[in-house]
Amino acid sequence: MDSGAGLKPLLDDIKSFIAGRKEYFSVLSAAASANEPLVSGSEIFMDNESKNEASKSSRLKFLKDISVNECIKCGLSVGRKNIVFGEGSPESRLMFIGEGPGAEEDNTGRPFVGRAGQLLTKIIESINLKREDVYIANIVKCRPPENRNPSGDEIEACTPFLKEQIDIIKPEIICTLGKFSTEFIIGPDKGSISAVRGKEFSYGGITVIPTYHPSYLLRNPAAKRDTWEDMKKIRDMYLKS
Repeated sequence: MDSGAGLKPLLDDIKSFIAGRKEYFSVLSAAASANEPLVSGSEIFMDNESKNEASKSSRLKFLKDISVNECIKCGLSVGRKNIVFGEGSPESRLMFIGEGPGAEEDNTGRPFVGRAGQLLTKIIESINLKREDVYIANIVKCRPPENRNPSGDEIEACTPFLKEQIDIIKPEIICTLGKFSTEFIIGPDKGSISAVRGKEFSYGGITVIPTYHPSYLLRNPAAKRDTWEDMKKIRDMYLKS
């Protein structure tokens, strides 16, 4: 038997595999030449057929493992203990987007688990949902030092990951929590959070309703009434969709 002939189908398969993933290998080559980690979106590693077949949860895991976990695109990576990627149901029709991790989130790698997170859990439960029914993420995945506000450069570096999370999950409703996530999603020219809260906006065909950040509510309990009105609106939209 001709061993060369026996290897030909295997070699043809390898050539076909490489030809169909030129972008993947070009990214690997560029990253190696620049001595940089791979931080490109997960979709560049998948052809259209693979993306259609992959579940939302596996695509989110791919994004986290390949692109986010080793990210050093901004200075927040220097002091972090854990990446806080996001959690919840990838199939959720409702997504909450906050600002960034605090100390508890940095320690655990989970979003909204400190005092503000406990309040967010109660807010979610107030509309007869559970945390595991929704998806929760932030605009930056690493904790800003001393819980300061994230800078423009940090937001710019990190939000491509958030955009991809939204693209994978495809929620019907996004509730932005506070100034920074609201400005990123609907734009900085719409007014203050107190002016836009409870109003409907659109992000790529997704309905967006801003409300106050839970940490603001802890400092200003009187604003909880406004947030309750916002959440009732979200509940009604959720039940109708």
